[in-house]
Amino acid sequence: MIVSFLNQKGGVGKTTLAIHVADALARRNKRVLLVDADPQGSALDWAAARSMKPLFPVAGLPRPSIHKELPTLAQGFDVVIIDGPPRVYDVARSAIMASDLVLVPVQPSPYDVWAAKEIIDLMHEATVFKPNLKSAFAINRKIVNTALGRDVVEALRNYPIPVMKTAICQRIAFAESAAQGQTVFEISPTHPACTELLALVDEIRDFTV
Repeated sequence: MIVSFLNQKGGVGKTTLAIHVADALARRNKRVLLVDADPQGSALDWAAARSMKPLFPVAGLPRPSIHKELPTLAQGFDVVIIDGPPRVYDVARSAIMASDLVLVPVQPSPYDVWAAKEIIDLMHEATVFKPNLKSAFAINRKIVNTALGRDVVEALRNYPIPVMKTAICQRIAFAESAAQGQTVFEISPTHPACTELLALVDEIRDFTV
């Protein structure tokens, strides 16, 4: 299974979600590879900041040949997570072509809703060559106890892909764990963020069955 986190808009939390979903899957005894396809290399920086090895390897592949190179790189892994780049169209296209499922992180903001059109258009182009591609929006950085998450779900209904039921809320624990090269699972395994992330992983599993 190959899952990409893609959005042409920057700052939506692709890397945070990719790292945490990879970590959650590894904790379920899946052999996971995280591919950093962003030229900024944030996932690689996270791995380098760690004091110990993560539960999964992180490989840099910020090239428009992901769909050609990944079959060899992915041998021996159950799941590959791709952390995609913003505003790099040829790399994003390649990541889409490599994927079974594309998740589009969206913050509860009208700017994010409007910007989603770019990645939706790219995926639409890809379905000519990959008609079985699955995709969905993932609400990220939802503000706890507000109606903004519900409002953005309604706004996203204008697009032709579904919205994952699980929303990941904005929590300081994500920034705190990243600063240490860790995940929320490592610093606070009973944190509400962990519950949300595990629910998202369950949805991903059901989506790709």
